[in-house]
Amino acid sequence: QLQLVESGGGLVQPGGSLSLSCEVFGFVLDIYTIGWFRQAPGKEREGVSSISTSGGRTVYADSVKGRFTISRDNAKNMAYLHMNNLKPEDTAVYYCAAQARSYREAVTIVSEEYDYWGQGTQVTVSS
Repeated sequence: QLQLVESGGGLVQPGGSLSLSCEVFGFVLDIYTIGWFRQAPGKEREGVSSISTSGGRTVYADSVKGRFTISRDNAKNMAYLHMNNLKPEDTAVYYCAAQARSYREAVTIVSEEYDYWGQGTQVTVSS
């Protein structure tokens, strides 16, 4: 059974850092593009970042460029989102998503292009 499980969320002060993890079960990660998304209360889901199957290409939303870094370890079936200089507006439930891709450099932060989703992890940035 294909499953994604996020972890690493929590409460952090503005300017702080958090690292989210996404562990995948039931499939081999190295043919799947990974995306990170977030949804704040009362807002639509927002694409945050994506990384290609090879890890050689990444894309970020303008709101997180220079602060967030996406990475993956195919051997461990893991993906990560490292978040620095967090702001209150980063508060949201963060989700990882996966989609099989034949083009190894494909990246996308369009949620409709992903079929597999984790349950989410809460990130709260507050003093």
